[in-house]
Amino acid sequence: MKRIGRWLRANAEPTLALAIAIVFGVLGVLDVLGPDSSIVNAAVLLTLALLAATLLRDRSSVDQALTAIATVRSASGPELGQAYADARRDTDRWIFKGGTGGSLRASTLPRCVEIARQTGRPLRVQVEVLDVTDDALCEEYARFRSTPTPGGPTRNDGWTRERVRKEVYATVLAACWHRQRFRNFLTVELGLSRVVSTFRWDLSASCVILTQEDSPSSSLIFDNDRPHYRAFDRELVASFNQAKRVHVDRADTVRLAETPTTEEVRRLFAALGLELPSSFGERDVTEVVRKAVADPAATG
Repeated sequence: MKRIGRWLRANAEPTLALAIAIVFGVLGVLDVLGPDSSIVNAAVLLTLALLAATLLRDRSSVDQALTAIATVRSASGPELGQAYADARRDTDRWIFKGGTGGSLRASTLPRCVEIARQTGRPLRVQVEVLDVTDDALCEEYARFRSTPTPGGPTRNDGWTRERVRKEVYATVLAACWHRQRFRNFLTVELGLSRVVSTFRWDLSASCVILTQEDSPSSSLIFDNDRPHYRAFDRELVASFNQAKRVHVDRADTVRLAETPTTEEVRRLFAALGLELPSSFGERDVTEVVRKAVADPAATG
């Protein structure tokens, strides 16, 4: 009986519509209602209304089910920008894995830090970028960024080994610079990857945003209540554990100015065990500083 009761509650509208149709159909056959058809017409309208309500409810249920089982969203352009803004809004952590970290230092890191500062919320940032001390790896990434996409035009974006180095050094400098200014609530972890990845990962408390490096394809967004989010979280933790760790606490021995000087930058990287190449002159170090604290157009 309980099973029948549950079934009737779940199918109340179609059951009632069927009952009305049967009753008035029988009455019509027996000619009980007489020549006046107004009652029959009213019954027909009531039956159609119940059927329409049933169809609307079923459609709503299907839409909700499809939304519930969706595991990934795609976004590009302004929609992607809004997705990043939403991901930054209430997060207490940000995990990044990519090539040089240009997009991280130019927009994500400063905005996350500012939001955390305004709300008084602790923030943990984990960054994994290319191993800047591996010349062959930097050369390989430069070739990747200079290779045209299938069917695309020949490119000359100026990606060289030296540019890759500057971009990575700028990301490390930016992380240390922000950490010194907001040390009370900002925790920074840095790792140097030994492999070139063609994807960029950004993980917040609410979602993972997966972007193919230097590709016009839409980014993929996995919300935190989906199995993929947990799988990607584990992947980023495992990858970071295999990366070469940069001991960020050693940066405490060097005080960085609002706009770091070239001497401060050299001493910082020496303290971190990431000495700048001897080929880097004053102009090169100045470019690293510019990229670290004032380069809103950076990507990677």
